[in-house]
Amino acid sequence: MRLVAVHKSLSFPFLKDSRYRRIMAQSSSSTGKKLIRIDVSSDSVCPWCFVGKRNLDKAIAESRDQFDFEIKWHPFFLDPSAPKEGVNKREFYERKFGSQAQGIVARMKEIFRNFGLEYDMSGLTGNTLESHRLIYFAGKQGLDKQHNLVEELFIGYFTQGKYIGDREFLLESARKVGVEGAAEFLENPNNGVKEVNEELEKYSANISGVPNYTINGKHQLSGGQPPEAFLRAFQAVAN
Repeated sequence: MRLVAVHKSLSFPFLKDSRYRRIMAQSSSSTGKKLIRIDVSSDSVCPWCFVGKRNLDKAIAESRDQFDFEIKWHPFFLDPSAPKEGVNKREFYERKFGSQAQGIVARMKEIFRNFGLEYDMSGLTGNTLESHRLIYFAGKQGLDKQHNLVEELFIGYFTQGKYIGDREFLLESARKVGVEGAAEFLENPNNGVKEVNEELEKYSANISGVPNYTINGKHQLSGGQPPEAFLRAFQAVAN
């Protein structure tokens, strides 16, 4: 599987931090607005998934006067066999991409700076099952909490050198966005595994890379799309 999904635009406007912005929809019947449902397949160690999320957030902010939104995050594994204990992130990139690794990292640094962030290659990378279990659990408490948790995990992993499989990092992220009972949930290694596998089959079985967005069940986008692509998609499904 590819670590980086196909991407068609490398120029992104600056977007202020939206970690704690509540973007989830009210009922369309109560507001009179059309409801846009977005299913996102993503992996917690995919940089384009973070890029796409930031641009999706901007598109949503620009469309709130027209639409309500419901965003659900679903799992994808770029490397299902990645070790749980983690491996050096920089060395992993060099092994996977060879001579292209340096250029890929330089480009990601440039893109992240457009968001006012520093792309951090320190720390470990590895298996993302624990993060997907937690994302699923957060969604049971509210899709706004799930969306904000995804942001916290991206921020920690990509800009602070946090390891996506580190239990303390996961619990810290859960606390920041108000997810309750995360420690007890993750303590049992079986919690959420069945549900993660079911979502993999339902939402990610027929895609080869992430991020992938299904909008209102019929319109699909992939890669780190710019805000304009999302805005066009919103209009297309609403008409």
